[in-house]
Amino acid sequence: MKTQSISVPKAPKEPFVRIVPLGGCGEIGRNMTVIETNDDLVVVDCGLMFPDEEMFGVDIVINDFSYVRERVHKLRAVLVTHGHEDHIGGIPYFLREFPNTPIVGTAITGALIKAKSREHKLGEMPLVAVAPGDRVRYGEIEAEFVHINHSVAGACSLAIRTPSGTIFHTGDFKFDQTPIDGRPADFAALARIGEEGVLCMLADSTNAERPGHTQSERVVGEAFTTIFSKATGRILIVSFASNVPRIQQAIDHAEKFGRKIAFLGRSMNNVLHFAREHGHLRIPPDILVKIEEVGALRADQVVVMTTGSQGEPMSGLSRMSVRDHPKFAIDPGDTIVISATPIPGNEKSVYRTINNLYRLGATVIHGNEGRAHVSGHASQEELLLMLNLIRPEYFIPVHGEYRMLVTHGRLATKTGVHPESVFVIENGDIVEFTADYGDKIGKTYGGMVLVDGTGLGEMGEAVLRDRKMLSHDGIVTAVVAIDAEEVQTIGVPDIVTRGAFYEPESEELIEHLRSHLSAMLATLSSDALRDTNSVREHVRATLAKEIFSRTRRRPVIVPIVIEA
Repeated sequence: MKTQSISVPKAPKEPFVRIVPLGGCGEIGRNMTVIETNDDLVVVDCGLMFPDEEMFGVDIVINDFSYVRERVHKLRAVLVTHGHEDHIGGIPYFLREFPNTPIVGTAITGALIKAKSREHKLGEMPLVAVAPGDRVRYGEIEAEFVHINHSVAGACSLAIRTPSGTIFHTGDFKFDQTPIDGRPADFAALARIGEEGVLCMLADSTNAERPGHTQSERVVGEAFTTIFSKATGRILIVSFASNVPRIQQAIDHAEKFGRKIAFLGRSMNNVLHFAREHGHLRIPPDILVKIEEVGALRADQVVVMTTGSQGEPMSGLSRMSVRDHPKFAIDPGDTIVISATPIPGNEKSVYRTINNLYRLGATVIHGNEGRAHVSGHASQEELLLMLNLIRPEYFIPVHGEYRMLVTHGRLATKTGVHPESVFVIENGDIVEFTADYGDKIGKTYGGMVLVDGTGLGEMGEAVLRDRKMLSHDGIVTAVVAIDAEEVQTIGVPDIVTRGAFYEPESEELIEHLRSHLSAMLATLSSDALRDTNSVREHVRATLAKEIFSRTRRRPVIVPIVIEA
């Protein structure tokens, strides 16, 4: 699905740097930004987005790589800020097309990318591990990784130095003064980069509408203390698998309250393995048990941690809520802590799961209730602090819906950024900087690529439209048999429906449609009957018109013409 009005001006001969967001501007998800100079190009992040309820049968949504494809001779690396799926989920698809591109990020980020890519069977991946403070150079572009706080270990901001100036990309961040790992953001590095001078800053806008500061992860620890002290039965904690600080808090509280902890689900256990391997998790050896061993323990000795905080249909929590999980069943008296808030669009499935859990007799603590969750994104005061530390000449808000970008842009002007130097842009917009100017200069492909099973980008608007019609008005199949020698129809057309009419009351209507279709076929000439394509179109048009006139519905109509 490609954006219209494509206009990509020819690159200037003098030194320039272009910033081109291919995803993440005007939406939550599929974050990806191109940084391009005269001779080199790097990509910052390459994420995915999950489909909305109108994208029937779509598994995931990734970015259109056309802009990179057209400049593949310049492509040097993908620089990854952190390991959340909306920043790394598209990398396996990117590597299919650009297989030798270095993927550069911290060790835990690389491990998460590797785990997510296993099912794609890409073989040895070109991962390059860096530590916060490291610098990498690709052609005339140098990138410095700066430690930042977020809800996943190994998150970094990026200072990308080009001949035309420094581009600073915050990645997803917040300023946590009391983080679980004891490592606040590298304020010294941020101040130094700001002092050196920054041409343009791109910044996380997720919480741009939220005043004040985002609470520290330690607040969740205080909530866990209250929950653990009151719970008399088993405790089930549900979180994103990548939220390593949250996992550490669950482990710490299990130890503190004399409970054993088990982890349920492949993604959760993958993160557990890699986080331990890279020193981001501390797990006492006598506290960890297998999920199969939980049944032998008293209820007040058990903590289980799993995924499913977004109500995903096949996640551990969703299956438990309908007693469909082979390894764990919810019992009355269990305390379930959903340590996350619903991503916009997931509310219905999340609350459906919560309702099911209550029906099973569990106590459910969810959302911000009891402060069992805090955001991983900066609120307004932290966004202002970042702007004051970096002091960019130009500012581009990213990672947010359009209203969030506008709000963040207004915040930037309060710190001294000139209003004309704030670019609120959308996917595919091209912003170019030279020694003489900085401006939005064109538009490239910034649309979505839909992934449906093994199909990549093969599904267009027509397929989605048909699937939407199927979900609303069902399907009607009409089978017409034609005698090829006599050039006449054989018998009465057969009509089969699914989801189109209320079956017990549809017999009269279907009989009417058969008669109406037979009458139409009787009017066709011998030449028309010989042309099966023509017969199919006549059948489709006749049924569509008659069904709509009688039912006001527009089912998908599939005419089948058989020559006997």
